[in-house]
Amino acid sequence: MEIACLDLEGVLTPEIWINFAKHTGIDELKATTRDVPDYDALMRQRLRILQEHQLGLPDIQCVIAKMNPLEGAQYFLHWLKERFQVIILSDTFYEFAMPLMKQLNYPVLFCNKLVVDDKGNVVDYKLRQKDQKRQSIIALHQLNFRVIAAGDSYNDTSMLMEADAGILYKPPQNVIDEFPQFPVTTNYDELQQAFLKSSDRF
Repeated sequence: MEIACLDLEGVLTPEIWINFAKHTGIDELKATTRDVPDYDALMRQRLRILQEHQLGLPDIQCVIAKMNPLEGAQYFLHWLKERFQVIILSDTFYEFAMPLMKQLNYPVLFCNKLVVDDKGNVVDYKLRQKDQKRQSIIALHQLNFRVIAAGDSYNDTSMLMEADAGILYKPPQNVIDEFPQFPVTTNYDELQQAFLKSSDRF
């Protein structure tokens, strides 16, 4: 049995923090794991900026409510689910992702949770598990699944290395340069073909 594991932001949906940065005009919030490999450092930076500008979860959710999946993502995910069992492995938060999950017909999602006070301020975050994308692949292997994984950024590379086959989707050049072992795809047609090529069944 094979399972397909996908990152969410950058693969199926736009980057939430980048959209929020554009909405607020705060350029510092545009940083993602494409720019800062250390996820904790990135999140601490984000929390500090939110506090400095007195922005809370409701402000972010208002922006997310107007977002849509990337063009072609719904069709691609439907195509993938016809051929593989699919799990979304993301470093985002359930408080962010659920409106987008609805538009994607609620695929299985493993991600993290925010700590929010009674005023709606984001005061902390809780990882479901450290390096949870890689740990999820390890757990799936223990269940005797073969795993094909796709992602776009630094925080996906441990998942891709742990998987039986890893695929990069529209990655930045620095990730391509640092991880040349992974095939690079630039659109959903190429990603489909990469999954088929990586599979033992097609």
